[in-house]
Amino acid sequence: MKLKFCGLTRKADIEAANEVKPDFIGFVFAESRRHVSDLDAARLKEHLDPHIKAVGVFVNDEPEHIAALVRDEVIDIIQLHGGESLHYINKLRKLTSAPIVYAVRVETHRDIEQVDTLPVDYLLLDTYVKHAYGGSGKTFDWSLIGQVNHPYFLAGGLNETNVQRAAQTGAYALDLSSGIETDDEKDIDKMRRVSALVKEASQ
Repeated sequence: MKLKFCGLTRKADIEAANEVKPDFIGFVFAESRRHVSDLDAARLKEHLDPHIKAVGVFVNDEPEHIAALVRDEVIDIIQLHGGESLHYINKLRKLTSAPIVYAVRVETHRDIEQVDTLPVDYLLLDTYVKHAYGGSGKTFDWSLIGQVNHPYFLAGGLNETNVQRAAQTGAYALDLSSGIETDDEKDIDKMRRVSALVKEASQ
């Protein structure tokens, strides 16, 4: 079971990740309270353990901008969170070979079926909240997941009270943001506990 800590914004967050060693961390380039600039992300990436992959989170950003961040080694993996079209994905594929994670906000299993044929490497299943692109802090009904052809990241309201159940869903990775925060800042103690619980559930 892989683990992703999303929405890192400070050097202290990177230092915490380097200690706890999730498989992935996320830099949010989309509008969000966890937004980071290209320059800040580049500076943070310099301090990141090279064994940890950096994921860039985007909402309908310019494909050329995303490809440049990959080329400059600021990010290793691309996460699309804005319901981007097949045409957009194909354009991005021509610009970079970086893996693509495609986020879907789940209300019904049909939402998953509609994107499960896209030419991407992973899906990310998140909670549907009107007018929001993620980071809701709320779970969705995991029984809606059913059969998924792509390996998928599971997101939405994950924290130390439910990650062990989440690990039983068949997800490729668990993706946490608010669930590893205290007072809107990343909390290394919560990171440690979540990591230990996920490792225990994976044995």
